[in-house]
Amino acid sequence: MFAIAAKGADPADPLGCLYAGHWPEPEPADGWTTVTVRAAALNRHDLWTLCGVGGPRGRTPVVLGSDAAGLDEDGNEVLVHSVVGDPAAGRGDETLDPERALIGEDFDGTFAQRVAVPRRNLVPKPPGLSFEEAACLPGAWLTAYRMLFVSAALRPGDTVLVQGAGGGVATALIALGAAAGCRVWVTSRSPERRRLAELLGADAAFPVGARLPERVDAVLETVGEATWAHSLRSTRSGGRIVVSGATTGTMPPAELNHVFFRQLTIVGTTLGTRDQLLGLSRLCTETRIVPLVDRVMPLERAREGFQDLLDGKAFGKIVFTPPA
Repeated sequence: MFAIAAKGADPADPLGCLYAGHWPEPEPADGWTTVTVRAAALNRHDLWTLCGVGGPRGRTPVVLGSDAAGLDEDGNEVLVHSVVGDPAAGRGDETLDPERALIGEDFDGTFAQRVAVPRRNLVPKPPGLSFEEAACLPGAWLTAYRMLFVSAALRPGDTVLVQGAGGGVATALIALGAAAGCRVWVTSRSPERRRLAELLGADAAFPVGARLPERVDAVLETVGEATWAHSLRSTRSGGRIVVSGATTGTMPPAELNHVFFRQLTIVGTTLGTRDQLLGLSRLCTETRIVPLVDRVMPLERAREGFQDLLDGKAFGKIVFTPPA
């Protein structure tokens, strides 16, 4: 079968490690099954794998891709949940299982015509979404869902600041937050991205680092060092900062005086559980929210998609479709 894989890792030249070509067919283990991939979404995590940033069991060569929508062995339309773990070991949350692993990092991923996954990891595809739209849910959209409704515990009427506008998680945060009745503010260096964020549902968009009209109930962080000081100063006393990424660096000054004096809560989160993916799917069906897809590309042109993600040219998700 055809697949896109990381043949190695090099932070100086990550795309030099990208392989496109023949790959052995998946051989499901006991309790696993095979999914025919109809669409797979690109995530920054795939770039991190090419850079050598991964989990303790991360390996190369490995087929990339953790998000997919496709058909199970019985022809049912399904989503692939990327976290392979035991909920019992994580006290009801498989993302907290110390032995948890990821599709596309520890196991061959979804940038292929077929992928092997645990049967438990299959979730029905929302009927109102195309395969390309549904493929966005298990990664960026699930991360945003958990940030908003679990980690930040936001309620209708709360004000939330999304640092950075345009990426898959950021666009999901805007759409989901607006649908939930929150007042959503965003930041971006780009005037065009600020305009697009408002069209997507943001109530206001500000330049990065701008003084806000008031402090917010929660800040949702995926940027890291470049926005961390602003996030601390923008959160109301007793508010929360939820962190799911750090694309500009992981070592900002802590400024602990802000944390303890104003009693801020800082919460880390990554991805989400299978049950939360089911909740997200139901929400999309009930509210008719549609993930923002920047472009759909044949899997054979994956290198172009990776380059656009690396260059920051996408607003929303880049989605690949494997050959039939």
